[in-house]
Amino acid sequence: MLAALGVCAAGVALPAAAQGDGLAMLGSLAKGEWTIKSRDGSAERKVCVRSGEELIQLRHEDRNCSRFVVEDEPSKVTVQYTCPGNGYGRTSIRRETDTLVQIESQGIASGLPFEFAAEARRTGSC
Repeated sequence: MLAALGVCAAGVALPAAAQGDGLAMLGSLAKGEWTIKSRDGSAERKVCVRSGEELIQLRHEDRNCSRFVVEDEPSKVTVQYTCPGNGYGRTSIRRETDTLVQIESQGIASGLPFEFAAEARRTGSC
């Protein structure tokens, strides 16, 4: 909850720019079907990307989650989110191209911790 107050977990105040609703990098990603390949070898997952924000909450499909933008750079975004009654997460997405990104996410979903790293690539139309 520190992030909601504009303070990161380390107790350092975040710059005002980090608290905006930008995420322009995600909006620049190619629209369509994306295939997510987890680094741990688990099954691939397909996601229809319309805004790019679909890649933030891969373990929380609940859209009633509140979000806090921690980092919003031209090639990387980090978002922390809380889903009432279903946990929370923190996701970083680094763009390599408009059709290829690297994702790292961790948090709690359905009472269990999760952490994963994955590569997501546009693979077709939705």
